[in-house]
Amino acid sequence: MSLDPKIVAILNVTEDSFSDGGLYLSPKAAIAHAEALIGDSADILELGPASSHPDAAHVTAADQIERLRPVLAALNRKSTPLSVDATDTDVLRFALEHEVSFVNDVRGFGDKSLYPDLAASSASLVVVHSILGEERATRDAATVERVLESIDRFFSKRLNELVCAGVAENRLIVDPGMGFFLGANVETSIAVLRGIEGLRRKFNRPVFISVSRKSFLRKVTGRSTDELSAATLAAELFAAAQGAAFLRTHDPRSLRDGLMIQSALA
Repeated sequence: MSLDPKIVAILNVTEDSFSDGGLYLSPKAAIAHAEALIGDSADILELGPASSHPDAAHVTAADQIERLRPVLAALNRKSTPLSVDATDTDVLRFALEHEVSFVNDVRGFGDKSLYPDLAASSASLVVVHSILGEERATRDAATVERVLESIDRFFSKRLNELVCAGVAENRLIVDPGMGFFLGANVETSIAVLRGIEGLRRKFNRPVFISVSRKSFLRKVTGRSTDELSAATLAAELFAAAQGAAFLRTHDPRSLRDGLMIQSALA
């Protein structure tokens, strides 16, 4: 059980992210929001230059880099570790060149041409599982059994490939995916949350969980995306109790408060 996970605050510099697209696209707005997130107890800031939901528009690598460049330049002067959530090889390479502390790839680092750069860097890698292994989530109606088998097969293969390529094992973090990354079946996300401790034990790596405002919470509660604060916090606290080491969230202040109460009760 982990009641003190790292809080990873989401900073989307995008036009069409499902909950805050367009709000922080300008560098000025992004930097101001980053400072607010830091003030709200974020341990890590994660910048996303392109959305990955099923209906997201394609954004070129060049445009993603231009979205990131001024924000990284400003935030690199602060002490809070930075992460970049991207899947395009050129964008990930740009992030590594700017010495971010984490890179997060929803395709799970499938491009082997990037492996020498990953091995040479010191960044931690958030290796994300997706049922189709693509850069966007999917509405595929996968069964729980299929998803759990996919997670096991994916991490067994990909973690070994990265270690064999020279990436130190202690830099690897596993993210089983959540919401549409596991397909359209609500039960898959619930089953994966219940299995966090087993995932951690099997692969002996920290587990990274991102449930904030996800579609499965909307389906369970019947609430709209902007009404999911309570559902999000409940799922995040459950993930912490199951042993998640990193929680990626839109609302770090509420999560920090919840973790403090959970710890006090424990």
